[in-house]
Amino acid sequence: MSDGVNNGLVTRLLNDEIVSETLRFSGVARWYIGIATTAAILLAINQLFNLRLGGAAMLEETYLYVLAGIFLSVTFLTFRITGRRSADIPWYDWLLVIPTLLIGGYFAYTSDESLRNGWEYAAPETAKWMSIALYLLILEGTRRAGGLILFAVVLIFSVYPTFAGSVPDPLSGFTQPFTDVVPFFMISSEASFGIPMQAFGTLVIGFILFGAVLQFTGGGRFFNDLAMALVGQYRGGAGKVSIFASGFMGSMSGSVISNVLTTGAVSIPAMKSSGFPARVAAAIEACASTGGVLMPPIMGATAFVMSSWLGRPYVEIMLAAAIPSALYYFGLFVQIDAYSARRGLSGLSRAKLPQLRETLRSGWPYILVFALLIVLMTAYRWETTAPFYAVVLLLVFNQFSRRDRFTRDGFVDMIVSVGRTLSEIVSILLGIGMIVGAFQATGLTGPLANELVHAAGNSTAMLLLMGALTSFIFGMGMTVTACYIFLAVVLAPALVQAGLNELAVHLFILYWGMVSFITPPVALGAFSAATLAGANPMASAWQAAQLGVVIYVIPFFFVLNPALIGQGPMPEVVVSILGAFLGVWFFAAGLQGYLAFVGTFGRGAMSIAMRGLLCIAGLMVAAPIGWLQSLGPAEVSLIGMALAVFPATFAWRHQRLSQVGEPIDGGG
Repeated sequence: MSDGVNNGLVTRLLNDEIVSETLRFSGVARWYIGIATTAAILLAINQLFNLRLGGAAMLEETYLYVLAGIFLSVTFLTFRITGRRSADIPWYDWLLVIPTLLIGGYFAYTSDESLRNGWEYAAPETAKWMSIALYLLILEGTRRAGGLILFAVVLIFSVYPTFAGSVPDPLSGFTQPFTDVVPFFMISSEASFGIPMQAFGTLVIGFILFGAVLQFTGGGRFFNDLAMALVGQYRGGAGKVSIFASGFMGSMSGSVISNVLTTGAVSIPAMKSSGFPARVAAAIEACASTGGVLMPPIMGATAFVMSSWLGRPYVEIMLAAAIPSALYYFGLFVQIDAYSARRGLSGLSRAKLPQLRETLRSGWPYILVFALLIVLMTAYRWETTAPFYAVVLLLVFNQFSRRDRFTRDGFVDMIVSVGRTLSEIVSILLGIGMIVGAFQATGLTGPLANELVHAAGNSTAMLLLMGALTSFIFGMGMTVTACYIFLAVVLAPALVQAGLNELAVHLFILYWGMVSFITPPVALGAFSAATLAGANPMASAWQAAQLGVVIYVIPFFFVLNPALIGQGPMPEVVVSILGAFLGVWFFAAGLQGYLAFVGTFGRGAMSIAMRGLLCIAGLMVAAPIGWLQSLGPAEVSLIGMALAVFPATFAWRHQRLSQVGEPIDGGG
């Protein structure tokens, strides 16, 4: 992809994202989005807290149809027919709002009858036509919110059951008429209103609301100031601040591009002013923002879908993801520190940094809110309701804040922002739900998994490599959530069938679906950051791939050793974690050519050889599974640590000699 095409793509992408951040509706549209979003949130509170306002409990199907009708209608107001976001709403988009609400209302009203009479398999004539109308509206909503690539994938798979019998093996399945397939998509609990939408209705909506309230009440600024106060003064401090700030912000937003825009606007200029080249500053921000989507406690919407998909508590997903995300950020931290040490980059001036005591004094309510959220989720297992309690506490604290206290307009802006985000998620989830439904309708999932295992020659390593490549390719053209759900249907069963841990497999898919944000040729996260930094997009992307290289190997670490996601006896988990951190340190240090507390490797052939040896040693220590068939993990790990002695000694000797002016191996 040429730089000209990259710049055009990124400019268009950034324009859309900036508009989404600053979009301010007025008049009827503003009030409709605000009222509709408020009604949906109140409905969610009624459902999740089982308040039974109105006298009776609402069926889950009824609840989901109402949410779909509300947020799908909002999609047509926030996304133009071109897919862009604009506050200028043409008359024909208003016309789409009315049938969306009416059709959603029809399915909500008839949900009890359809459940009792099995309409997903034998829908009456009216329900069939209503299903087709909703199908077309969902396709258009998916196209607007998810883009043409996702729309094309959803469209092909949604009509696939109508010709599945004519497709050669291994993709052959049961053929069904279009008028039977579409009602199955719209009415059954295995398609559009299946696991993805169920996760939205129970988990996603509350956490998206919490993240928005946290940002609008100044939480993002507090955590950025806290990061600057903690690490800003150390070498490469501006880059290290980016790690902490972007990690937290990405956890709240679940969007790499939005994360780059919000934190990168501050961190990239700070990095450039402290000596980082523009392409490196862009790469650091892109890597830090990408990891934020993988960072507990909030993560992105995908983690909540994963929780529902696996039938496991979200807190289990959160705790499992904590170790790999910590390893990723640790590897990034080591690389930034080594890069800064080799180039003599200093930290930020203490005079320009926030004071830690003052930052904590003014921001302690945010820490308390997070503590409440984590306690309710882990100790009480109130996963669906915990974010609402945290939101209430945030709003109470907000009223005592002179700096960030909500005005009426500010509160409406926040609600409208939540509505935009939720409408985008719903439109995408409804669309990719049809992909799940297509596999269910044709009975293809099991045979396809068997074929993948057979194609890999029953080799777990080959199957993992195939899975990584497939996840990477789909991640280039689809949202993270869409990519995950598609591969959870197609790929995950094959990996589990090969004997791998189920939770590790799903996290493996999530990680490899994320790497496209920092990997050429697409690398949208790196390209976006490069635009902010004024750097060459492709050079920034290659730099991001180097700095974020740990993200490519970590999924193999934990899928081969589930102890790294907390699956196993506690002693094994502790030893594996310590080994993984030590191995990642060696690996990242070898890549950058500087070993902390020891010294630099210099230049030359011997330096390159020693750095390569340190990388190999790091991999053996971090993931001592499957390297040598005749040795156990403990022996492989010990061999790795023994090998690390040679490059460490070389670096120490080079550092000593360079200090007295005696370069070795032609380096220095």
